[in-house]
Amino acid sequence: MKRSLTAKDRLIVALDVSSEAEARALIEELRDEVGVFKCGLELFTSCGTSLFALAREYGVRLFFDAKFHDIPNTVAQACRAAVNQSVDIFNLHATGGSAMMEAAAQATAAAYQELLKAEPKASKPALIAVTILTSMKADTLSDELKVGLPLEKMVPYLAQLAKKSNLDGVVASAQEATAIRETCGDDFLIITPGIRPSWAEANDQARIVTPRDAIARGADYIVVGRPIVKAKDRVVAARKIVEELAS
Repeated sequence: MKRSLTAKDRLIVALDVSSEAEARALIEELRDEVGVFKCGLELFTSCGTSLFALAREYGVRLFFDAKFHDIPNTVAQACRAAVNQSVDIFNLHATGGSAMMEAAAQATAAAYQELLKAEPKASKPALIAVTILTSMKADTLSDELKVGLPLEKMVPYLAQLAKKSNLDGVVASAQEATAIRETCGDDFLIITPGIRPSWAEANDQARIVTPRDAIARGADYIVVGRPIVKAKDRVVAARKIVEELAS
């Protein structure tokens, strides 16, 4: 994952649709314009593992936005299953704690070694942790959830916990990317959702950043959904974002 990344490589498009037919249409339309496609809970709940086969059919890279969060053994077994589906990136919640994350990392590594026996050229998927959702505001964390650390310190703390648990990176707002990079180093992946180009609406995201600013702050990848998926011309929208990243 930490190879030399082009602007196109850095763009992850969220398949924020509810049917396999819609997902197929998006992949067909955009596979030459973007680096990775993200399958989230809406699409997975609607279509299941057929989405993984769809990604393999088109030869595109897939980020399974699973957000696993359960007891360590359950999450470990889910990670094994994700590796066997040949996804390129998948995630869990850092708030599940270090025992859960360590079990997940161990299971992922073991499952990958087993996969290599059948598929010697298989790439190891990146296992990353969600820190704090980009829809969450600071006062929600402090007042409603009673978290003692302020948001700007909680996010890099969770990132450091994920790194100590042998994960490959995190999902976090670009607003915290600089602090994460300083805490976790250059080899740690940072994937940033909540990205909105200057010409797009914020919708339900609270901590948003533009594509160019996200990369400048230290992000490796950006996730874009509605500004592309809901655009009148999705190819043009994707190209505008890639051009901004390249600049």
